Amino acid sequence: MAAIIITKNTELMQRVIDEIKTCFDPEIPIDIWELGLIYELNLDDENNLKIVMTLTSPNCPVAESLPAEVENKLKLLQGITSAELKLTFEPTWEKEMMSEVAQLELGFM
Repeated sequence: MAAIIITKNTELMQRVIDEIKTCFDPEIPIDIWELGLIYELNLDDENNLKIVMTLTSPNCPVAESLPAEVENKLKLLQGITSAELKLTFEPTWEKEMMSEVAQLELGFM
């Protein structure tokens, strides 16, 4: 499942994605973008960013810290007016949501 991306500002959105790729689940050596943990990115005309993300498991040891890290990094990104992250577990994350890059890296392909 690829993330839903809503924006008119593709240059800023690419910088958002690049910043997300600096965030890692500490138990898996793949960034959260390639893991498929980002479900939606919505950047409005005023550059307010809304992020919908999940975790590999509701019991994930970084359930408190990882979403906060993502939100804080994106709030500090030049050009972003505000960033708000919503954590969801619907739909439940599955390994098939990973990109081909992540699946290859982890030996699933």
